[in-house]
Amino acid sequence: MQTLVVILGSTGVGKTDLCINIAKHLGCEIINCDSRQFFREIPIGTAAPTAEQQQRVRHHFVGNLSVDDYYSASEYEQDVLRFLEKQDKDATFLLTGGSMMYLDAVCNGIDEMPTIEESIRIKLKTRLEEEGLEPLVAELHELDPMHWNTVDKKNPRRILHALEVCLQTGKPYSSFMTKEKPKRPFKVVKIGLTRPRRELFGRINERVVQMIKMGLEEEARSVYHKRGLNSLNTVGYKEMFSYFDGKITKEEAIRKIQSNSRHYMKKQETWFKRDKDIKWFNPKEYKEIINYIDISLK
Repeated sequence: MQTLVVILGSTGVGKTDLCINIAKHLGCEIINCDSRQFFREIPIGTAAPTAEQQQRVRHHFVGNLSVDDYYSASEYEQDVLRFLEKQDKDATFLLTGGSMMYLDAVCNGIDEMPTIEESIRIKLKTRLEEEGLEPLVAELHELDPMHWNTVDKKNPRRILHALEVCLQTGKPYSSFMTKEKPKRPFKVVKIGLTRPRRELFGRINERVVQMIKMGLEEEARSVYHKRGLNSLNTVGYKEMFSYFDGKITKEEAIRKIQSNSRHYMKKQETWFKRDKDIKWFNPKEYKEIINYIDISLK
């Protein structure tokens, strides 16, 4: 049976280099599970593995899409399953990232959602731009009060997706969430990486500074004309676009990227802590992590 060693953690915790070292120890390849690193045009702002890092260990699902491409956790689940089906039946792979729904999709399965007509997607996107988020949140409350109670009401992507399903099918979005966990043809070993909160804050702040030095502003300007795309509705680009629009200064944009990254980190930690199958380590505990993996693989 195949084994999937899953190494997850919040933004800035230090997954990339550690995972490369672990993959080299295991003699395996890496499957990326950072949903923004799929997009080839934005490697700096998404902290995608560099060419040098990808030469050290082969990575899959990095830079494999364009920001113009629509992609979902459900599609990712199917792509990863198809990829694993083609591999040796006793192979080990290292799945790593911090995209919560995408990790769950591979490990636990995701409910199959209906295909959304482009006209519905465009109509809702136009309404968001013209009316703002609040009326759409109110409409979701009418169509699906159960999902409204749990959804992040400040996240346009989540609100729009739920409304798309409601309008496409005439059924509540929550009716598609069966939570039935399918059997997987591989063993899953989950490892979580964590650091003290103050240390994480410092690492995130410094990483943003380094991204600016590496050319985040130029990268954001290169995709500015596509700023309405869902793939660019993410930390680092939203703030830069506000700077380009003259709404905030560059210094304010940098501070907002740091602040929003820290906020996202907290959301990730909250999500991951619900999973009792995760064994937690500090990234500095390399020997302990390797020992845990080796024992789990026996």
